[in-house]
Amino acid sequence: MLRFLNRPRTVNVGGRPFVSRGLSRRIWDDIYHRALIVSWPVFFALVATAFLLLNTFFAGIYQLGSQPIANQFPRGFGGAFFFSVETLATVGYGDMHPQTVYAHIIATVEIFTGMASIAVVTGLIFSRFSRPHAKIIFSKYPVVRIIDGQPTLMIRAANTRQNLIAEASAQLHLLRLEISPEGFRLRKIHDLKLIRDRHPIFVLSWVLMHVIDSSSPLYGESSETLERTQSTFLLSIEGTDETTSQSLLARQQWSHRDLRWNYRYIDLVHEDGTGLNIIDYTVFDEVQPLDEIKKLPD
Repeated sequence: MLRFLNRPRTVNVGGRPFVSRGLSRRIWDDIYHRALIVSWPVFFALVATAFLLLNTFFAGIYQLGSQPIANQFPRGFGGAFFFSVETLATVGYGDMHPQTVYAHIIATVEIFTGMASIAVVTGLIFSRFSRPHAKIIFSKYPVVRIIDGQPTLMIRAANTRQNLIAEASAQLHLLRLEISPEGFRLRKIHDLKLIRDRHPIFVLSWVLMHVIDSSSPLYGESSETLERTQSTFLLSIEGTDETTSQSLLARQQWSHRDLRWNYRYIDLVHEDGTGLNIIDYTVFDEVQPLDEIKKLPD
């Protein structure tokens, strides 16, 4: 059991799996965080399991007494279980009730446990519902193409909720493996400056662009050099949801293998001939090759 709880954990960064060992993964070490990140079906399944186990435990405790429950039906463990359900949920129909001091003590403990459990579960459900979730999608492939005579890294993002995200800001980073002159290996994070890193009214789509000039960490790079340094691109977008006035955060990462050199994105917006603009998200991830140089200038 201990070996199961402390089993290695795999974390994926930029398409590369990293296996962590030596960290405790006991469920009770960070139970609140785990309760917030599991899916809704798993969450309710865990709550239902805990509810059944608690009632089974208290039903067994009641059965240790001598005639503890008046009007117990059905007789035996089943009646004690249903009485426990009524007590734990603080329902108290009145047909079955404690009739001994022993049963009153157990019922008191169970009512306290039930009230605390209801408060905890209610708080967790509220926290899960109240957490802001950004409905922002990112293009499957970053592209590099010539814009205004300069090679430019481009990444497309879209707000699929199509409500207003005010004062949206974006940060793009490059994570790569570097070796110092002394032979020291480390993963360095480099900031990739964006042409426009803020969007006052992010409603539909947003193309983020980084010019690969002499000051860029990507200057002189190619697909081969990025592969050697195991490069990863990290993009985060945050802003304020106008509907809820809550801060939103969305992030995505791409491996160097996802980068498309000398490609362009298929246009999302087109006119239908009557002056109406159509934004087509079915082509959001589609890219098209360009007949341009295949390697950036040194």
